[in-house]
Amino acid sequence: APPALPDIPSHGRFTVVTTRSLEDLDAHSYQDYVAGGRGVVLIPTGATEQHGPHMPMGVDAMLSRAISVAVAGEIEALVAPTFCYGYKSQPRSGGGNHRTGTTSLSAQALILQTKDVVLGLLQDGIRQVVVINGHYENYQFLYEGLDLAVQEARSLGLEDARAMLLSYWDFVDDETLEAVFPDGFLGWDIEHGGVLETSLMLHLHPDKVDMSRAPAHPPAELTAYDVFPEDPARTPDSGCLSSPAGATAERGELLLHTVRSGIVRAVTSEFGK
Repeated sequence: APPALPDIPSHGRFTVVTTRSLEDLDAHSYQDYVAGGRGVVLIPTGATEQHGPHMPMGVDAMLSRAISVAVAGEIEALVAPTFCYGYKSQPRSGGGNHRTGTTSLSAQALILQTKDVVLGLLQDGIRQVVVINGHYENYQFLYEGLDLAVQEARSLGLEDARAMLLSYWDFVDDETLEAVFPDGFLGWDIEHGGVLETSLMLHLHPDKVDMSRAPAHPPAELTAYDVFPEDPARTPDSGCLSSPAGATAERGELLLHTVRSGIVRAVTSEFGK
């Protein structure tokens, strides 16, 4: 279990926040946390998207949630409910939106969801919001939603409202990549359902991975462009853009450690937690 937050005085009593999960927290304890004046809320964002025959469709959301919880334990933050639907899967990064099991939001829906949730947190009194992205296609629409939310919050007089946006894989350094891919890293564009995500899932959710069903085909040969309508033949039938062969829980643990440490440093640097 994550460590408890320190005692927060409120109206002559003390409230001890014992959960990092915002949805599990009662409203009065949340109010006390906000009253401390330095609260941070992390929002995990992912997608409902096929990840091959060996992993569930909720991988992106599961990983962003687990990483958010790991980070929250080090900076005394709360973790908001996860965005479990994301922007359209694309053939060159997720296999394609046409694949069975992939259910997506439009750009406008994701922008407005982000804006509304973040603005609501800022109006509650939270002044620092961090969105941790776990689905490549989400990024620019999360960016727009955050920008709109912070602008509106400041127009309402919340001048100290701030936010951060990051994708967890951007904190995987070259040293870690060499350890996880001893035969050479083939590139981020084919890491859908591959060694990186599978290793993290083997470490964080081993009961949800069936390596006996893991595909062993060569990496996808992707074009430098997209076509419409999407052509299923342009990506492997498995839905994976590279094989997860070589994924291990130990490599997942290393990846989590690297990502957690990098995100903690970034948030601390920006927000002074």
